[in-house]
Amino acid sequence: MMMRHLRGSMGNVYTNAKKDLATNTNPVVLYTVPNKVQAVIRSIRVSDDSGSGSTITDIGTNVFSLAYNVAVAANTPVELLTEPLVGQQGEIITVTPGHADRLHVVLSVLEISNNT
Repeated sequence: MMMRHLRGSMGNVYTNAKKDLATNTNPVVLYTVPNKVQAVIRSIRVSDDSGSGSTITDIGTNVFSLAYNVAVAANTPVELLTEPLVGQQGEIITVTPGHADRLHVVLSVLEISNNT
């Protein structure tokens, strides 16, 4: 019981979101910043496991595009961020694959609690 309280009072949680973009070429929600949290997104990594290559046609929020038409070579991971990205509560990161059933995406994030 005491450990749970101490862990909660620190307010920092490292986590990730993973998606296999298998079903279609529509936008897919990758990550939503939780309530009362500020998110520091450290990495968005895309890999192609089809042997054919593909593209990320768009990655962004419902208003802004973070990357557009990024080529992902066959069996080669691509890092989409060069600097950390800060997200506010409720912001949604979506990804749109160029082809179905070729890409995997992993987003790594530090969530900082705003329980004030």
